[in-house]
Order: sequence, then structure tokens, then C-alpha cells
Amino acid sequence: MNQVLLKQMKSIELQEEKFLNPKENLLFKEKVAPVLDKIQDKIPEKLASTLETAFFKGFQLVFEKGNTYIEKTYNKEQKLLDYDVNNYAIDKKLCNRFINKLDRSSLYSNAINSSVSIVEGGLLGMLGIGLPDIPLFIALIMKTVYEVSLSYGHDYETDETKGYILLLIRSALAKGDLQKTLNEQTDKLGYQLDHKEAITVDLDEEMQLTSKALSDTLLTAKFIQGIPVVGAVGGLINYNIVQKVSQYSKIKFKKRYLLKKSEISTDVM
Repeated sequence: MNQVLLKQMKSIELQEEKFLNPKENLLFKEKVAPVLDKIQDKIPEKLASTLETAFFKGFQLVFEKGNTYIEKTYNKEQKLLDYDVNNYAIDKKLCNRFINKLDRSSLYSNAINSSVSIVEGGLLGMLGIGLPDIPLFIALIMKTVYEVSLSYGHDYETDETKGYILLLIRSALAKGDLQKTLNEQTDKLGYQLDHKEAITVDLDEEMQLTSKALSDTLLTAKFIQGIPVVGAVGGLINYNIVQKVSQYSKIKFKKRYLLKKSEISTDVM
């Protein structure tokens, strides 16, 4: 592998390792972890089911009609043009400076999207998110992923790419061994997409699984707010979700880009 690509790959793999194995938060370990299972058991089943259904319908709405509106919040053509220019420069001269330029547009959009998520979080209902607002929250998450994907030359229109994004969101929010398993699945699906392999994606199932992941994350965080000392933890959950998904998206899409470039570089040599 080219030395520049090798250095970039080691850097992105280190970021991935840190994401999958975060440093232990003492506050979480001492105050939250011991009662986390009890909290999850106390969440009313009907409430969880209602929120899951709302997220599922929100994904349906966003995928069927939402992309047109989401794309009004950024210039898709300009982002693709920026990618083409940067990618052409990389093909002409493989160096860190040009590769790092791919990250810049997503860094700015992430700051904007995370700020919006905080404002939005302050406007939602008693659970931190009102049912009518769920499509808006989903649209914000999808906008974050879409902008990152465009920065690395990937589109998001097919059912297969939608399935990849849903799996990516689920993986970003998971923890422990489950997250590592989902991370491997995300890598595998990304490889299949990049190599145009035949893929069958059950989009309804992916939406259902991701809806449950989002519902569990929000509800657990809101119930944590009832615990003394750690009440602030749940208050930032919307921001944290967008941040996690954004950070993980950058890792996954850049890793796919570097792997593809390394294959081309090897073929040329």
C-alpha cells in the first residue's frame, strides 16, 4: 500500500478503535451503570412501542418524501463538485493535504447540525422529543450522514445505501460487543456496495431495528434524568446522538474511500 494511504488508514483505524472502545466515564460507571438495567426495566412497554412506531413511520416519511426537502438545506451539486475536484487532485498527486480536504465540508456541517439538535431538543415534548417532531429529528440525523457521504463521493438514493445508513446509525448508538458486531456488519456491507456485489436489503426490517435503537437511546436517557446528580446526562441526548452518528459516519465513509483508493493504487503498481 502507498505510504500516504497507509498513514491515513492507520489514523482512521485508530479513530475507529477509540470510538469502539471509549475511555470509561467515572460518573457513568458510579452513578448510572449500576441502575441502568433497572431503568430499562421500568420503561413502560406501551411507551417504548409507541415511540418505536413513531420512529418507523418517521423513517418511512423521510425516505419517501423527505430527501427533496433535506437537500434544500445544503448544496448537493456543490458538494459533489468539491469531491470531484479533491478526488481528481488526489489521483494526480497522492498526498495528505488533498486527502484531508475531503473532511472539511463535513466538519462545518457537523457543527451546524449539532447546534440545531440542541435548539431542537429544547423545543420538544416532555420526553425530550414529541411524536410530531420525530420526522424532523430523523431528517436532521439523515442530513448529517448525507453530507458526510457526499464528501467522500457516495450517494444515498438506493435501498441498499439506505440500508447501509440505517445500519451505520444503529452501530453508532450501540455499545460493547453488540457495537463491535454491528461495526463488522457495516464494514461488510460497505465493501459489498463498493464492489457492486448483489445485495438484498430488507429496508423495513432495517428501519424497525434502527427505530428501536433510537427509541431505547432516548427513553433510557430521559429516565436517567430522574436520578440525582446525573440529570444533565439525558438533557444532551439529541446533541449526543447527532455527534455520535456524525463521528462514526466520518470514520466509515473515509475508511471506505481509503480502501478503494488503496485497491486502485495496488492495481496501478
